[in-house]
Amino acid sequence: MTTFVIAGGGLAGAKGAEALRDQGFDGDIVLVADEQDRPYERPPLSKDFLQGKAERDSVFVHAPGWYAENNVDLRVGVSVTGIDRAAHQVTLSDGSTVEYSKLLLATGSSPREFPGAEDALHLRRIGDSERIKSAIANSARLIVIGAGWIGLEVTAAARNAGVEVTVLEAAKQPLLAAIGPEAAEVYADLHRANGVDLRLGVEVDQIGAKSVGLVDGTVVEADAVLVGIGATPNVALAKAAGLDVDNGVLVDASLRTSDPDIFAAGDIANAEHPLLGKRVRVEHWANALNQPAVAATGMLGGSATYDELPYFYTDQYDLGMEYIGDITGYDRVVFRGDKPGREFIAFWLKDNRVLAGMNVNVWDVVDPIKALIRSGKQVDPGKLTDLGIPLQEQ
Repeated sequence: MTTFVIAGGGLAGAKGAEALRDQGFDGDIVLVADEQDRPYERPPLSKDFLQGKAERDSVFVHAPGWYAENNVDLRVGVSVTGIDRAAHQVTLSDGSTVEYSKLLLATGSSPREFPGAEDALHLRRIGDSERIKSAIANSARLIVIGAGWIGLEVTAAARNAGVEVTVLEAAKQPLLAAIGPEAAEVYADLHRANGVDLRLGVEVDQIGAKSVGLVDGTVVEADAVLVGIGATPNVALAKAAGLDVDNGVLVDASLRTSDPDIFAAGDIANAEHPLLGKRVRVEHWANALNQPAVAATGMLGGSATYDELPYFYTDQYDLGMEYIGDITGYDRVVFRGDKPGREFIAFWLKDNRVLAGMNVNVWDVVDPIKALIRSGKQVDPGKLTDLGIPLQEQ
């Protein structure tokens, strides 16, 4: 019997197993998950679940019985610790081994660590979210280090609960690397309007459980500290196995690694992108959701490529946003709608071609934005910002 092994029990791993069954694979599937819980989705951990708007059971990818019903051998509480490529065998943390015909790596990412911050809160797993939820419920003041997506979503949750929040960010704007200064100021204004003490361009020196010392000698105190300074891909397993690794596991457009029998999906996959013409590694939900189907096709001997544009979304206070594309190399940003009122679409352009779009409190526009990006055609920025001209007519 043919056996496919999936290393990683997050959304990408669960969707990999689902895709294999959907595409007709009737062999054995061993899904190795290092957490005690069955696979779950991570966006709710900093959104609805954190705010108490969603129950714990709602975050799981599949119902409890799905794995048995679909003959998926889900092994929780264990991890893949080694890959013997020559023998086509993986070693697990419980000492057992499993032979594989094909292997899917979906090991995800881990929060980037700050030296000496072991006592601070971090957010990656459901238990982390539960600890942060408890801290919010039992704190009057919270310090958040890092004004990225995770940091700002936790900040919004804490402010909605009446907690005073100080955000410490080294860059000159929140989300600067992700969306550039023109759009980042929207989020700076949003959080300040909601009472956040947003301190930009500050450098953290040391972190305790209830205080943070800055390089300039300032000490900020609170009841709890959250560190949200990004994530790093979990590539140690792939690297030890001799796979090509550089800012993730290098894969082609079919998500195949340098070993033809090993694929990678989700946060760790640094994939050749046929539309963008470069490698892309995206640490967002959409990749973990959609890449596994392409990997499954390749594992089954078929031909498929992953050419979905990077996509992510956020909900903070009364602001909902979707982003599609890649802003790298943009030379201009234009806004369609009411930017001060936070109801608009931002477009990043290069040579008047749309690279990316971000719709803020404007809905059902992702498809036309995606079409503009994919077309590669030049647009008239004046018409693009004219609300009287539909996006489909640009």
